[in-house]
Amino acid sequence: MRFVEKLQNASRKNNSLVCVGLDTDPQKIPKHLLREEDPTLAFNQKIIDSTSDLVCAYKPNMAFYEAQGSRGWESLRKTCSYIPKEIPIIIDAKRGDIGNTARMYAKAIFEELKGDAVTVSPYMGEDAVSPFLEYEDKCAFVLCLTSNKGANDFQLSEVEGKPFYEIVAEKVLSWNAKGNCGLVVGATHPEQLKRIRQIAPSLPFLIPGIGAQAGDVESTVKFGTDENREMAVINSSRGILYASDQEDFDGAARQEALRLRDKINLHRGR
Repeated sequence: MRFVEKLQNASRKNNSLVCVGLDTDPQKIPKHLLREEDPTLAFNQKIIDSTSDLVCAYKPNMAFYEAQGSRGWESLRKTCSYIPKEIPIIIDAKRGDIGNTARMYAKAIFEELKGDAVTVSPYMGEDAVSPFLEYEDKCAFVLCLTSNKGANDFQLSEVEGKPFYEIVAEKVLSWNAKGNCGLVVGATHPEQLKRIRQIAPSLPFLIPGIGAQAGDVESTVKFGTDENREMAVINSSRGILYASDQEDFDGAARQEALRLRDKINLHRGR
């Protein structure tokens, strides 16, 4: 099954555009889980159990697992295996290097971790992205306009009269011959999000910046979805994961995921 099909199936089944970012920080795991053999995995499993009927995808961020060394890698691998097979896994790795190295990154993410998609940087050009696109049933979400303040340093710069993020969006469209490209566009840039959707009307968008970064849900839905109010993966990490630091953390996470799903669906007319 190709990524877009898997994403649409999960989104329609759960009536959801919500993606839960599994950015699990060991310092924020509820204390009662610290006696578990693998606290990170135990935390993730509870979050997944409580939200899997409310989401269209999960997005583990590799940095939170790599920082724990080999133990963290094992937690990540087991987390990916635990996620229900029908729900897409987006590995947030932001990889971008020359072809030989990119090929190994793609192998680790798509073959070892069994991820369905990955985030990649376009800075080094097509040969740094193309190894990910060789996996035709997977998806490469290319960083286009990110939600952090530092996006102003390069992404909003003009190159020969055109914003750099527009050049990236157009270039990614030219790489999409196999239909397995997507774009990362932050919710904190609603007007630019509107323009990027005009450039790429049918690509899936991974949209961070809702929640802790205060992106607006209404404008994100209005400008980030396609003509069917689909093809947007709206991510929330901290706002859902750490809704409570007590033993009821999984119930609190569910309530926050449900609240976000319903708020998004209100603006989708669902």
